[in-house]
Amino acid sequence: MLLIWFFLFSYMTRTSTSVDHLAASRSIRDSQILVSAGNITALGFFSPGNSTRRYLGIWFRKVHPFTVVWVANRNTPLENESGVLKLNKRGILELLNGKNSTIWSSSSNKSSKAAKKPIAQLRDLGNLVVINGPKRNTKKHKTNNGDILWQSFDYPGDTLMPGMKLGWTLENGLERSLSSWKNWSDPAEGEYTLKVDRRGYPQIILFRGPDIKRRLGSWNGLPIVGYPTSTHLVSQKFVFHEKEVYYEYKVKEKVNRSVFNLYNLNSFGTVRDLFWSTQNRNRRGFQILEQNQCEDYAFCGVNSICNYIGKKATCKCVKGYSPKSPSWNSSTWSRGCVPPIPMNKSNCKNSYTEEFWKNQHMKFPDTSSSLFIETMDYTACKIRCRDNCSCVAYANISTGGGTGCLLWFNELVDLSSNGGQDLYTKIPAPVPPNNNTIVHPASDPADHRNLKIKTVAITVGVTTFGLIIIYVWIWIIKNPGAARKFYKQNFRKVKRMKEIDLPTFDLSVLANATENFSSKHKLGEGGFGPVYKGTLIDGKVIAVKRLSKKSKQGLDELKNEVALIAKLQHRNLVKLLGCCIEGEEKMLIYEYMPNLSLDCFLFGWTPYDFILNILDNQHIAYL
Repeated sequence: MLLIWFFLFSYMTRTSTSVDHLAASRSIRDSQILVSAGNITALGFFSPGNSTRRYLGIWFRKVHPFTVVWVANRNTPLENESGVLKLNKRGILELLNGKNSTIWSSSSNKSSKAAKKPIAQLRDLGNLVVINGPKRNTKKHKTNNGDILWQSFDYPGDTLMPGMKLGWTLENGLERSLSSWKNWSDPAEGEYTLKVDRRGYPQIILFRGPDIKRRLGSWNGLPIVGYPTSTHLVSQKFVFHEKEVYYEYKVKEKVNRSVFNLYNLNSFGTVRDLFWSTQNRNRRGFQILEQNQCEDYAFCGVNSICNYIGKKATCKCVKGYSPKSPSWNSSTWSRGCVPPIPMNKSNCKNSYTEEFWKNQHMKFPDTSSSLFIETMDYTACKIRCRDNCSCVAYANISTGGGTGCLLWFNELVDLSSNGGQDLYTKIPAPVPPNNNTIVHPASDPADHRNLKIKTVAITVGVTTFGLIIIYVWIWIIKNPGAARKFYKQNFRKVKRMKEIDLPTFDLSVLANATENFSSKHKLGEGGFGPVYKGTLIDGKVIAVKRLSKKSKQGLDELKNEVALIAKLQHRNLVKLLGCCIEGEEKMLIYEYMPNLSLDCFLFGWTPYDFILNILDNQHIAYL
């Protein structure tokens, strides 16, 4: 693989202009590249993966594997090597094909500055900028960002680089977001995007098409809540004011010259932290978003907490809430939890107490409908939430100059306990003990239909059971002799079977396990009757020996027989799991052995069969 990348890299960079800039009315062709002043990044044409199409892009030099960080014409590829990049006198970059048609340009820039001797320059961190000239010596002077007419950092691809902003410039409506490649051979925009949602308190969200896939979390003045970052390598900041809303990171100055760090969104929707050093050019990385269900947006529904332990996600209701649907107990959690008293405008003040529950190490819930107050301490924040009956939670976050207050209203969405900080949730009020009105949680029409069906079924069942009891009572009074005989034949049997230290099986259970003793489950037949393979509801596979009805063995004899067999369990014998005696049916249930060793136990003469033969013919309970 490294040889392939080396060949590809050599092919793409076979000729270099050996400069980092392009002057007005100048151009570079497919066989040429621009190289940044520090020989770190390059701009040129390349073909990704196994594609033959050509793209204009920026990559890091001397890094394995080949790492492209920006593509100009990602949605409009060149079909051959005829591409030419030009900078015109108006400061606009144009990518032309062999027919001299423009397939991409930088004319979408929103700068109001007039171009004066423009120059396109590639910088070490991979930012292609168009600035007003003359070009400055970047080793001695730092170009003022105010001179920038256009920059590639304003139009990210799938990679976030140090100094690049992820977010919004509100003055001109410019949004900077990441979008994945379609696949490793096609850099066209894929189905995943990573962007800053500025509704409520800003947060970084991963979308799959129009739907929220995952949230990276919200800024708390420190690292993003709930996610690991390379804090020893980078410093982060989140700017949030009337002009701009964006996230930005930079490599710390003490490691700036030796370590490189990128965040990449791949075609599978995975956000990766990529890094390498000047000493070791082999790129490494780890996932920012772990592949677990708690990271899936609203996996547990509303007002519930997701916890990921031992590679398994589980959900629990926030303190004081209860599951919205009975399906919660079967691990169907998506419908979430509700307070005991449904909240509405008329009873808002009665729905919650004035008490709060402290939830530690939490990833903040969705902040799109939250309220952020920039300067407010803990006590004032708590009072603010307590006095607002729609407020369901609050948290304090560190900001640039002090402590801020974050409030959530109505419902909590996408809450997990996999790292973060403290979140205080308001405890709902319980249903008043003297309240004669039954309060049902809010639910959808399907719940109401199910409730009606259950009510009708229970009513019919209770009525039918009552009629049966009355009928049996009348029959017993009219037929005392028959009733006494029925009791001896059946209910005394149950009493006797309880004396056996071995589980008993219902006939209906065994019939269901063997599909009513279907011939397709018949394993064979021995001297005492046929044997069937069955599967219990819990998945356990069994072998059922159905004793012949011709046997003269009575109930007491069989009871003694089974009790004796149960005591003879041995590691070299097939385990007897239980028995079934109902009416004329008498069955023994064994563990199922999938290999041929089962045959001799069930179809041939076994120690059990030897005992059964003695008991059946001699009617004794001892050997």
